[in-house]
Amino acid sequence: MADTFSQIYLQFVFGVKSRQSLIPKEHKEELHKYLTRLVENRKAKMLAVNCMPDHVHIFVGFKPVLSISDFVKEIKVESNEFINAQSWMKSRFAWQEGFGVFSYSHSHIHSVVSYIMNQEEHHRKKTFQEEYRSFLEKFQIPHKSEYLFEFFE
Repeated sequence: MADTFSQIYLQFVFGVKSRQSLIPKEHKEELHKYLTRLVENRKAKMLAVNCMPDHVHIFVGFKPVLSISDFVKEIKVESNEFINAQSWMKSRFAWQEGFGVFSYSHSHIHSVVSYIMNQEEHHRKKTFQEEYRSFLEKFQIPHKSEYLFEFFE
């Protein structure tokens, strides 16, 4: 019997609602573990995850049977519920609507993992807004500023 073979590597980027810095550094590892479980429960393979105070990068080996939009929606809804149940902050936590998804070849896995794992260093030089716009430009994704994440200067 024939099987389905694929090689799909996707980086997802999404931000905290209103770009607030709400992801506490002291709970980052716990959130990484939870996000990894959510990804693996959907039969995808977590290659790298890194949460910054105002956004997250998730890099996965993706299965073609999954819907990208449903995958991200479920990850965001369930992680949002998890964060709020932990009472890590005084206000309610929520992710912004929308997300970025960028595809890579197998030969780029190491560099993407390294990039994601070095987010703290990277953001000493570049804001999330600058980073996100550079992704859109690098991947030649047409966009209008009014449809990007809510960026506040």
